[in-house]
Amino acid sequence: MAPASERTITFTEVNKLNKPTLTYIYSLPSSDVTPLTIGSEKGTTGRLDIAHTSSPSTSWSLSSLRSFLVNVFLPAGYPTSVSDDYTPYQIFDSLQAFSSSIAGLLASRAVLQGVGVGNADASPTSALLLHILQDTSGRIATILFAHRVGTALEPECKMYRFAADIFNDLAMVLDCLSPMIPAGLCRVTVLSAAGVLRALCGVAGGSSKASLGAHFALWGNLAEVNAKDSSQETVISLIGMLVGSLVVSHITGFTATWLTLILLLTMHLSLNYAAVRSVQMTTLNRQRANIIFSSLLSSDPDFADFVSNPNHQDERSLQQKHIGRQVKPLTPAQVAKQERIFDAGSALKWYPSFSSSSAEQPQVLGSCEIGVSVRQFFSQSSHTTSRGPNSLKTNLPLREITALFEGEAYILSLTPASTNISATVILKQRNPTADTDRSDSDPKTNPQLKAWMHALLAAKILSLTSASTSISTPVSGDDNPTPVQVDHVLQVVSRTLDYLNGHGRFQAYIDSLRETGWEVNGDGEGGGSALETRVVGRVVVSSLS
Repeated sequence: MAPASERTITFTEVNKLNKPTLTYIYSLPSSDVTPLTIGSEKGTTGRLDIAHTSSPSTSWSLSSLRSFLVNVFLPAGYPTSVSDDYTPYQIFDSLQAFSSSIAGLLASRAVLQGVGVGNADASPTSALLLHILQDTSGRIATILFAHRVGTALEPECKMYRFAADIFNDLAMVLDCLSPMIPAGLCRVTVLSAAGVLRALCGVAGGSSKASLGAHFALWGNLAEVNAKDSSQETVISLIGMLVGSLVVSHITGFTATWLTLILLLTMHLSLNYAAVRSVQMTTLNRQRANIIFSSLLSSDPDFADFVSNPNHQDERSLQQKHIGRQVKPLTPAQVAKQERIFDAGSALKWYPSFSSSSAEQPQVLGSCEIGVSVRQFFSQSSHTTSRGPNSLKTNLPLREITALFEGEAYILSLTPASTNISATVILKQRNPTADTDRSDSDPKTNPQLKAWMHALLAAKILSLTSASTSISTPVSGDDNPTPVQVDHVLQVVSRTLDYLNGHGRFQAYIDSLRETGWEVNGDGEGGGSALETRVVGRVVVSSLS
């Protein structure tokens, strides 16, 4: 064993940020520094010194108090342990919770007046029955709302986070209106409606906050992020109740109460809007997919050549010097500036470049439903035959479409109309063996992203060629597309698919998105369900005979 050549041994404790907190220094007298022998019976007594990172005299300084508050109310390792948008969101979220607490006290006072507090003729039993009715209607609304929008809460968490506070504020308005409504069925209806809105707020707010917490947590510290958020809300609500007790004791008039309530609710919604606008989600829902894919396609040097030759069929003639091109995807921060809180989820929109004027509106190309059933897929081009409701007749060239998408994880169909284009996407059951056999396919890539980009690109090309063809002409009779329209649409779908697959173009797009910080993994690997707002199935397509 090598002799001990050092007289001291230092142990340094560090936190998750790799910053030292305490240092222990173990030292031996010079006479005790002897060769180290394992199993030696000789006892050695050394000295252990503890070095603090801060002097005891400054332990109660302002800096120490700040560190204490950070440890109590913010996640461990802050700000490294959370995303960059955590701080602005929490600031706005805390301020909106403060105004909401005061407004809630005004609404509670109105409810107590409505049930007869201070009125000798009021019956406690009537108040109890009213509470039971409110609670019952709220619980039923919770079940129905969760069933209806449960799968859409995570992809559209920003929208439902803001919608939750709209529900809550409407409930407060109804509570304040209740004393002015005659007792009886009308007042019961108003208070029950307020209970329903409050229940909707609980479902939308709780679920969307969970999704936002998962976005903020970078160290796998989701539980702590949510726990510290609860601590922050508790303190803010307590302060709001203390301030609100002064407000409700001094503001008792009808006009003053309503002016104060409107002011508080306006502040509440404005601050909440600013909070959700500050969030920079890294998953691609339908709106963000429209923004990022429009930017990716527009920044591709080959795209201009592709658009300028709408009838060109051989995509291999595109300049191969762009195989190693550098496309310029937008960052999550840039996309957050363009996205809206409320947006038509199924719309296919082509957004102008990020450098364009903010007043320029996106071009609405049509709509797209992803993950539809086979019956829905055929519904736009089929009708029941004389054999009965279980027999359909379709003019879709199914053999050509199936062959075209044989190597893809989806099937896309587009139906032109007089105003826009309707796209439907069937998702196939994943076949890992088939995916890995394709040189331009990454098995970790979400196939829904390619389906959505394909639908957006095809709709864009169809909109550009509609002036020179008859694809947008309304169809007479049974409203089915004509053979000329069907053939033209199929050519566009085939051509755009060749464009995405050519030279590994789509995979290059996905790699650039992943490098920019977007979550583009497949099902169950983060961001896999952001395009699905409902439970959808998969389809198994048998081999062509």
